[in-house]
Amino acid sequence: MIYVFLRIKSANAMIKLKNPYASIPGYSCYACSPTNPSGLHMEFFKEGDELVAKWNPSDDYQGFHDILHGGIQSTMMDEIASWVVFIMLDTAGMTYQLKTRFRKPVLISKGIVTVRATLLRQQKRIAEIEARLYDGEGMLCAESQANYFIMPRDKADKELHFPGKEAFLNQT
Repeated sequence: MIYVFLRIKSANAMIKLKNPYASIPGYSCYACSPTNPSGLHMEFFKEGDELVAKWNPSDDYQGFHDILHGGIQSTMMDEIASWVVFIMLDTAGMTYQLKTRFRKPVLISKGIVTVRATLLRQQKRIAEIEARLYDGEGMLCAESQANYFIMPRDKADKELHFPGKEAFLNQT
C-alpha cells in the first residue's frame, strides 16, 4: 500500500500596513514616504511570516534602457528589510550590511515589481533578513541579505520616533 501525504499551505491574507511616519512633519523617506516627489512611495503588506511590497517602476528609475537601476533595487530590498524589523521585532534599527546579488535584469516594461522579505534570525542585537525582488513576470531577479543593528525598544522610541508595531497594523 502506498500512502501519499500532501502538505497544504493555508492561504495567508495580505494585510496592508500603515505608514505611521507619514504624519510626522518633515518626513521624506526616499523609499516609503507618500509625499516625497522623487521617491518610490513604497507600500507594504504582511503575508504570513513575510512582508511584501509591490511597485510599478517608471522610466525615471532606469539605468540602461528599460532596465531598473540596481541602486533602486537595492534600496527597495533595504527598505523592506527595515519594515521587517518594525513588524517582526517591534523595534527599529539601522542597516550595517547589505549584500545584494543581481541575478538578471529587471525590465521596466514587464510591469509591477514584487519584493518579499523574511526574518532569517536574530542573535542578540543583530537581525539577518532575506529580501528577494521579482520582475513583472514573477522571475527572481535580485536578492539581498540585510544585516540590521537592532536598537533596544526604549532607544528606538526615543531616538527614532518608533511608534510601536501596532501603529503599522492599526488601520483606523
